[in-house]
Amino acid sequence: MADKKQKSGKAKHTLCRRIGECIWGMPNCPTNSRTVKRVDGREETSTPRAYPAGQHGPTKRRGKLSTYGDLLLEKQKLKAFYDLSERQLRFAYHRAKIGEGITGDKLIRSLELRLASTVYRSGLAKTIWAAKQLVSHRHAYVDGKIVDRASYKLSPGQVISINAQRSPVIYEIAKSNDALVPDYLEKDQETCKVTVTREPLPEEIQIPVDIMKVIEFYAR
Repeated sequence: MADKKQKSGKAKHTLCRRIGECIWGMPNCPTNSRTVKRVDGREETSTPRAYPAGQHGPTKRRGKLSTYGDLLLEKQKLKAFYDLSERQLRFAYHRAKIGEGITGDKLIRSLELRLASTVYRSGLAKTIWAAKQLVSHRHAYVDGKIVDRASYKLSPGQVISINAQRSPVIYEIAKSNDALVPDYLEKDQETCKVTVTREPLPEEIQIPVDIMKVIEFYAR
């Protein structure tokens, strides 16, 4: 499934270029070198562009961030990783503050159990943007019923699936995506069904973000 138009091309990697590494670990990110096939059939290795976009990007020195800038960057990375709006992330933070437990752990667990996040993590979609599009276009089923809200909160025991008859192309793409599935999810590759077996542990959630800095940013 194609990514959303507003996230197409290289725009989604703007933050990756600014920080010098790919947030999602994608091999086709401009911050990585890759093999490019030219029109004449020749193959060349591209030069990594691990620098900010713009005319002066290649020569611009990376200055030391202020304390605020450092916290802001971590918050922006978290937003980008899950493709959230500022309003969505702030709401999730305020929800995580309620009750007992470590706020950072509860925040990251709630983001990971969003329907779009689980579709992405399980390999039913190759990117977070494709996962959100898959959900919004009504290709995702939860316990046999269509759910078209990317923010839908999943619980242990629920099953996410794609209907082969209704969405044959999406089904085949998901079936062929042999992604590494985290331990808190159980995937049936042949039937494109994913079961949330339990809530994820904080140490199992692989994201390139210092979550405590995000909490500190919002707690200012």
